[in-house]
Amino acid sequence: MKLAYAISASPTRFAAVAQGRDLASSIRHLAGLGYAGVELAIRDPAQVSADEIAEAASRAGVTVPAIGTGQAYLEEGLALTSPDPAVRERAAARLEAHLQGAERLGALLIVGLIHGPVPPDVGRDRAAEWLLAALGRLARRARSRGLRIVIEPINRYESNWLNTVDEVMDLLTRLGEENVGILPDTFHMNIEEPDLSEALRRARPRLWHVHAADSNRQAPGSGHLDFRPLIAALGALGYGGALSAEILQLPSFETAAAQTIRTLAPLLSTRRTRRSNKPAARRNAG
Repeated sequence: MKLAYAISASPTRFAAVAQGRDLASSIRHLAGLGYAGVELAIRDPAQVSADEIAEAASRAGVTVPAIGTGQAYLEEGLALTSPDPAVRERAAARLEAHLQGAERLGALLIVGLIHGPVPPDVGRDRAAEWLLAALGRLARRARSRGLRIVIEPINRYESNWLNTVDEVMDLLTRLGEENVGILPDTFHMNIEEPDLSEALRRARPRLWHVHAADSNRQAPGSGHLDFRPLIAALGALGYGGALSAEILQLPSFETAAAQTIRTLAPLLSTRRTRRSNKPAARRNAG
């Protein structure tokens, strides 16, 4: 399990990612703090250079574990469940356009808000039909490139469905595509899940990426979430993906990034130390 931090490759209204400085310098800054990965939020892949990002990440010695796509919904209204077929097609095409960059960067592709809400006067069954068709098409094209996709449960105040781990896991069962998994976010989970550690355990078969944010969506250590049992649960599950901070940049990017790693890194170190101190099992015991 390695720590990552989410930043935006373009200006956005979404406040839970860092933005407003040169991308390469942000990557260098995060690497200097000790982050192993930098997650990227990208609205339109045609507006960024995956080669330049890959070069900046390589120079800094970090990976790009995932690409976020939700800005296309926030800034442009693109949604896989739009009642307008042309908008649905543009949303699907935008996600498919991300695949080349995801392949270049070795990144997961995140489907969050761009899945869209259940529209007014459209039943949940019809919205699910549209969503499953688009996700199936995306998954097959991703599979041909050896790529994986993760769907993020989002709390009820931001989305009118797919709010919990169980809802998304049920969707994955209906989808039936082996290269599509789940991305739990501790901020959303704190609203929707009675037991966060148990929710992570239920997600285990498809748990490929995790977002870390405190109860107030600020840096870990700013709210009331206890990250110790969550990291312990992930360790017990054998989770080896990224723990990526997608947080409000308060009071600043520099301060939030420093506090996040200051809070979480010791918990990961403690976990690794405990594992290394376990006595080796004797062979041929008995």
